Amino acid sequence: MTGYIGLFTLIVVAITSSAASISGIVSYRSSLQYRPLLDKTVRLLTLLSMLFAIAAIVVLAVAFAVDDYSIKYVSDNSNSQLHLGYKIAATWGGHQGSMLFWLVTLSLWGVALSFTHDSVRRHAMWVMQFIVAIFAWFTLLASNPFELNAVIPNQGRDLNPMLQDIGLIIHPPLLYVGYVGFASVFALALGSLFSSSMSASAFSTQWVVSARVCAVVAWLFLTAGIAVGSWWAYYELGWGGWWFWDPVENASLLPWLTSCALLHTMMLAKHRQLMFWTYSLAFITFCLSILGTFIVRSGVLTSVHAFAVDPTKGFSLLAMLSIVFVLAFVSLILRSDSIHSKAVTDTRTKSFLILIAANLFTLATMVVVFGTFYPMVYELLGLGNISVGAPYFNLLFGPLSIFALFVMGFVPFYRWKLDEKRVLSSLMVVLFVSSGFIAFAVVYYYSYHNADVGAEWSFWAFMTVWASAWVVLSHLRLLHSNKMNRGLYALILAHVGIAVAAFASSMNAEYSYEMTRKLGPGSSVEFGDFDIRYLDTHLYVARSFSSEQAEIEITPLSNPAKIQRAYPEKRHYPVRVMNMTEPSMTPQWDGDIYLSLGDKVDAEHYAVRIQFKAFVRWIWFGALLVCLAGIWMLLSPLFVTKRVRCENSVGGTNVV
Repeated sequence: MTGYIGLFTLIVVAITSSAASISGIVSYRSSLQYRPLLDKTVRLLTLLSMLFAIAAIVVLAVAFAVDDYSIKYVSDNSNSQLHLGYKIAATWGGHQGSMLFWLVTLSLWGVALSFTHDSVRRHAMWVMQFIVAIFAWFTLLASNPFELNAVIPNQGRDLNPMLQDIGLIIHPPLLYVGYVGFASVFALALGSLFSSSMSASAFSTQWVVSARVCAVVAWLFLTAGIAVGSWWAYYELGWGGWWFWDPVENASLLPWLTSCALLHTMMLAKHRQLMFWTYSLAFITFCLSILGTFIVRSGVLTSVHAFAVDPTKGFSLLAMLSIVFVLAFVSLILRSDSIHSKAVTDTRTKSFLILIAANLFTLATMVVVFGTFYPMVYELLGLGNISVGAPYFNLLFGPLSIFALFVMGFVPFYRWKLDEKRVLSSLMVVLFVSSGFIAFAVVYYYSYHNADVGAEWSFWAFMTVWASAWVVLSHLRLLHSNKMNRGLYALILAHVGIAVAAFASSMNAEYSYEMTRKLGPGSSVEFGDFDIRYLDTHLYVARSFSSEQAEIEITPLSNPAKIQRAYPEKRHYPVRVMNMTEPSMTPQWDGDIYLSLGDKVDAEHYAVRIQFKAFVRWIWFGALLVCLAGIWMLLSPLFVTKRVRCENSVGGTNVV
């Protein structure tokens, strides 16, 4: 019965969203007297679509909670012994459920557009419903989460043990809200192109006002989702890594890169600069979000994150991506004569730095796209198999990041207009040289202090630390500026957060070290500046798994009184018949001691992998600063004031 109710709600979502998009198209082509009625119809159908989408995912969550194994998706991803929290999270833990979550999030963003005050809103609403309809029909016909079992099993297969973690509850929803949020930016941008009677000035600024708010919210959630996902990978899989240039990791990075470029160009778009950049980035960012969905669900690329290996589902998404991409850029080309964008003419202003930033983000995106898809294209052409791994990405992405950091450090010394008072160049030189000395001292100290574990001087670490220190020093000087306003705190937090994350990433790559030793009760090993002593092994049985837990004592040789305990585990999940390694992470000021149990050598001894992950937590501290910058931007009085001022200035424009 639950499956039929869920199927009904999903059908209603597909019908109402389709009707809303059709009503919007009719309104776009109809005479003035029918438009108010058609606009009200679109709003009503948008609300109904959202309500039934929410009802659909609630029905699916209830089916998981009550162990309704008549639904195939539930029996494939749950078990009666699974904790209730994981049962609910399993709602979006598989392919079909994640597509339903996409649909729910799309419908929520669609309703959010109805609260905007732009005169392009009504076009954006039906464009958004067109996107909702595409995903609704795809979910209904190709990825139905309410498909019934021919024979009802007594027990479910259980959720993948790798997903039985709080990360499943937090990470996917954050990513989905971020991905789908750019659909609203896409809809507002495309809706403005359909507003054919707008003047040149209104055309350049109206949609940007609300779109910028949507873009910041989506970017904030996407940033948080990527950060939580990297933390989840770090502590869950037992590898000790937080980023592997996996195709699905790249899929989340691509829209993040273009959304960063979009947020920068939007600052100039409201002044009618970089308009084509802004439109193009709005379209490309959402298309890359769909592309990420294609990567996860097509099976064309190998990844530990992949949901499906059915190419038909993936290529259906690829067809949807093509429709969205062609519709957007054909509309942009047809309306290009009406878009008047002012040129960036002076290299001594912040506008020029923003243009450089947009180019750097675009180039970085191209590097990641090429490295991710080149092996697939190479194989499809029948040329054989080729692998593009971390060395390629590090070699090309690293220098780009360093150059971007150096450019970022010049932001506080540039002004929007040349007639504004400029900071003395002598201060800029002093801070630039000082940051170089700081970088030299940090890298020299760290390589010398850890020489006994193989640490050496690293040119790339030096350059990254120099660039990061330059960003931090140049931005901190803004705090002493006489004209400092609260809105600039968001800029400082975001740029300093990126610098901290870049510094930590470089130091983590260059100065982490590891060893593998046979350890059991009573044995010990010296690891760098630490004594690692295996004390005992404890056995315990949890609700859905059994575990062998090692108790290990970590003692710094330089401070024997500071003793820490670590408890890495080896878990066995009987339903899925899978073994999982649960590592322990013991934090130090400059990194983590990361312990994971390997195979059992004999009755008492394990092959224990011991790693020191340098500055790894600093990466997430930098990500936290970036997220706080997004929150600060949304709450900033300056941001709100500009938004209201822009909306009031264009509020009287008539739109066709």
